[in-house]
Amino acid sequence: MNDKGFTLWFTGLSGAGKSTLAEALSARMAAIELAHEILDGDVVRTNLSKGLGFSKEDRDTNIRRIGYVANMLARNGVAAITAAISPYREVRREVRNYAIKDDAAFVEVFVYCPLEVVEERDTKGLYKKARAGIIKNFTGISDPYEEPEQAEVTVNTAEESIEESADKILAYLKGQGLL
Repeated sequence: MNDKGFTLWFTGLSGAGKSTLAEALSARMAAIELAHEILDGDVVRTNLSKGLGFSKEDRDTNIRRIGYVANMLARNGVAAITAAISPYREVRREVRNYAIKDDAAFVEVFVYCPLEVVEERDTKGLYKKARAGIIKNFTGISDPYEEPEQAEVTVNTAEESIEESADKILAYLKGQGLL
């Protein structure tokens, strides 16, 4: 097993399954006693990024903060699992470059789920509010989501079970010598 940490960066629309997948991977990593932490976008916004809004500038600041913490963990031997929408390619590339600069592995996982499926799921009622104009700057509705151009792993949560998606990610990590 690798003794270096790494960043496992989940990106995708709200409701795509990023947090659910992060929890599933966390359980599997705990079972093999791999030091890891989850940096969930909702939790980070409540604690580390409280007061930020949803403008592009604030979103980028939030993602940079998550990236900074993930990189600190990774360079200290911890697997950092991030689960944040991170809608913009440019700031995701910036966060990846933090890791590369520190010689830490960075694995981008595109948690793909079609917009119509996440709108059907809409567990928090956010898409309905965004469509009604109650929520402004909502990713996928009134604000863009820029899909990754070269994610190391892509999972499709509309067609795969969480277990299948987790297996795909773990297989990649093992193949790269990270597990």
